[in-house]
Amino acid sequence: MKILICSDGTSPADSAIRIGGLLAGPTRAETTLLGIAENPQDERPLRDALEAQAQSLRTHDVIPEIVVRAGEPIRQILEQSSTAIYDLVVIGAQQKGTTGLYWRSEKTYEVIKSIRPPVLVAIGECTALKKFLVCTGGKKTIEKAVQLTGKLAAAVGASVTLLHVMAEPAIYADLVRMEEDVHRLLESKSELGTNLRRQRRELERLGVSAAVRLRHGIVIDQVFEEAREGDYDLIVTGTSPARGLLRHYIMGDLTRSILNHANCPVLVARGGKSTAAGSF
Repeated sequence: MKILICSDGTSPADSAIRIGGLLAGPTRAETTLLGIAENPQDERPLRDALEAQAQSLRTHDVIPEIVVRAGEPIRQILEQSSTAIYDLVVIGAQQKGTTGLYWRSEKTYEVIKSIRPPVLVAIGECTALKKFLVCTGGKKTIEKAVQLTGKLAAAVGASVTLLHVMAEPAIYADLVRMEEDVHRLLESKSELGTNLRRQRRELERLGVSAAVRLRHGIVIDQVFEEAREGDYDLIVTGTSPARGLLRHYIMGDLTRSILNHANCPVLVARGGKSTAAGSF
């Protein structure tokens, strides 16, 4: 596995270093620590700061390659992640406010939409990774995210909960009656039941303890109600590749809202075909 951890050398980047170490150590990942100096005079202090952060990673038995680039951060992250194929990119995310579309630095959202690999946004003071929550949507498009989540969970010894929120009771009347009966849904021949059954089976194949949770209501409200009740360490959501010649990803309202409101790390995985470097 190959992980890219992005840092500007300041203390807010410590969350990215911390969660990067929690994953890179158990997965034995080949790890790159990328620092970006927007001004030439910042390069030397940045390199010194990266050396200190690299020492923190070494406590997790991770020996990172340190790379320093100069220029606009999003462009430099894009170039680095295009030059070498990474399975995961870890970035920090400062909160800028509590109103509008973007509560965190807009660069956070632009990185997610611009680069090929899945992006792990290091939010909060995560010190352990034991419980993962996957917002499935009940569709096949999330299955690459489930596979990646399962591999990470297997490496760190975490359990995974697959969450589906049924938001349209008039359309899914029969499924609403199944809300209190996960077993019945998983045994059904419905598209939702079939997809959730296959996703749980994939997690179990990887040796991960997996559960399915069903909720009904406003999706974002139910996601965070589950997150609060379950005390999860990581939330997994997705993006879809945009159609057309331009290579970028569409980040839906749910993913943006999760990023805005989350108090724990958020893994934004990719729908469609995997571009991962390999297995681990």
